[in-house]
Amino acid sequence: MKTLLSLLAAAAIGNAPAPAPASPLQGDWRNPKGTVEVRIGVCGAALCGTVVAASPVAAADARAAGYPALVGMQLMRRYVPAGPARWQGTVFVPDIGRSFSSHIDLVDADHARVSGCLFGQFLCKSQLWRRA
Repeated sequence: MKTLLSLLAAAAIGNAPAPAPASPLQGDWRNPKGTVEVRIGVCGAALCGTVVAASPVAAADARAAGYPALVGMQLMRRYVPAGPARWQGTVFVPDIGRSFSSHIDLVDADHARVSGCLFGQFLCKSQLWRRA
């Protein structure tokens, strides 16, 4: 009853209740070679990841593949929870200009295994990313 009264009082004075806790996947992550840094955050009802930093070599590889601006590009798209510490979505690989089915497994607070797969959950290639 006290919670309901608190919510009603907050609404009456224009304050909304606190938002739901953030996903533990949110934040900045680096690929294994440290050549790309991606910020994972909320995009609508899902999570997405946008490049916030890239090495000169990674930027040149993206340009050579026809993508002039790697920084600012959304590489991770529509990730939704798929189990404890697991999210499924799509990853875009600018070097080859293709999107792949993907899943991310949070290994611990500072490490996530990012996988891109050719057929659903089959023929996957994984990388261990670390929190930046």
